[in-house]
Amino acid sequence: MPNLGGEFAFIEWLRRRTPLDPRVLIGPGDDAAALKLTPNATSLLTTDMLLDGSCFRLAEAGPRAVGRKAMGVNLSDIAAMAGCPVAAVVSVGLPRQGGRAIAEELYLGLREAADAFDTAVVGGDTNSWDGPLVISVTLVGEATARGPVRRSGARAGDWLFVTGPLGGSILGRHLTFTPRVREALQLHQLVDLHAMIDVSDGLAADVDHICKESCCGAVLRALAIPIHADVQRLGDSRSTLEHALADGEDFELAFAVSRTDGKRLLATQPIAGLTLTHVGECVDDGLWIEENEQRRPLQPSGFVHSLD
Repeated sequence: MPNLGGEFAFIEWLRRRTPLDPRVLIGPGDDAAALKLTPNATSLLTTDMLLDGSCFRLAEAGPRAVGRKAMGVNLSDIAAMAGCPVAAVVSVGLPRQGGRAIAEELYLGLREAADAFDTAVVGGDTNSWDGPLVISVTLVGEATARGPVRRSGARAGDWLFVTGPLGGSILGRHLTFTPRVREALQLHQLVDLHAMIDVSDGLAADVDHICKESCCGAVLRALAIPIHADVQRLGDSRSTLEHALADGEDFELAFAVSRTDGKRLLATQPIAGLTLTHVGECVDDGLWIEENEQRRPLQPSGFVHSLD
């Protein structure tokens, strides 16, 4: 169950207190903010902070993999808006012991992920303290001529898709994923993307985010949801479907398109290296799972930071 006193409640509290600004096209509550800083371009801005012990385990992953992930999660947010990443700044809180060596490996990992998407690392801030590693990346991107894709454009009758299999990312994929930047840009050219989000909190939770922002509901079809082979290796009491719905940090894209565009995507599978999967439809209200020809309410379970 989502923690009603957690991060999403805090985000809603912030949104109610954030004044309107004509330069801000999209404010808190989406994968990235959109700013009109010049008459001819829309800038995208996103940030993510990663903590040792919560988002990664430094002793197991190593600093280079942590650097790649820290950059990757921000690139994934830009992908969710169908934007082009441009430049990043990075702030780190380093452990006092061994901080320099950690910082050098972090940088190499950050650059590895950034260079893969022609993204400049242009500055940041470095501190040391007695706690574990903390790293925060802020990424600036640009929207295409078609504009940013928001979470709020889905409507009843739309088809819901995902770009890849889900679940089991804790076994290592949460550190090694490839952000779907190029794939999002291709989709943006091919079809009218009504809404899109990256699957970071879990499919159920992230589809619920689209529903809430779009003022609609959704039905997910259990048999259609692609389940990653890693789930079979977890060997716990939860079903493979539960893992695919709630594990999170898959960093695939979930998106809504018209029925017509959905049929075309299914028939042509136009994105090289990906199988686009039709996992459900948008409806008037509610979040549902359909299994064995029975429809039941689906809890938007997934990862939530506790702020109690």
